[in-house]
Amino acid sequence: MKSLGKKGAATRQAILESARLAFTQAGYDAGVREIAENAGVTAMLVNRYFGSKEQLFEEVVEATLSAPGILTQEVMKEAPDMPTLCRNIAIALVARTTPHITPMDGFLILLRSANNEQATAILRKKFETHFARPLANLLPGDGTPQRAAMFLAVIAGFQVLRQIIEMEALIEAKPDDLVRELEALFHVLASEKAL
Repeated sequence: MKSLGKKGAATRQAILESARLAFTQAGYDAGVREIAENAGVTAMLVNRYFGSKEQLFEEVVEATLSAPGILTQEVMKEAPDMPTLCRNIAIALVARTTPHITPMDGFLILLRSANNEQATAILRKKFETHFARPLANLLPGDGTPQRAAMFLAVIAGFQVLRQIIEMEALIEAKPDDLVRELEALFHVLASEKAL
């Protein structure tokens, strides 16, 4: 992309911020006009900077998932061994899903865009790149792509049931108990004998 200049870069950033908020609140169904209006620009300018709503969505997802809250670089790459990795993921998951805190933007975009085929294709590609492949590369043995996907399924399911559905058992449980139980589950998935 050619240099936009200071004003162009600021406009582009305002559109991205407006789009992130809109996609977090309404998923892929958010309208370009609404995004443009909240950024203080026209819909034509949104298309000029991003080409299409799909490209705008892809950039928002990329920016959002580049700064994850659970499977961070520190959690995934700095753990000296599998038990530490499993514990770190469990701790991060319990901390980020504490009741009454706002769910992470990436999770909300995923949840609210799941009914759109274009959006799910983008989300699938980005989740593979940012989470599934890096996690699979850390796991020992065979079947690492499937086991990494199972990690992600547990994480997403836990988020839904604890933060969105607010299941009583998950809300009232002591955080240390949740960490211990998730850690044990992650150990199973990390095991070479899991599949």
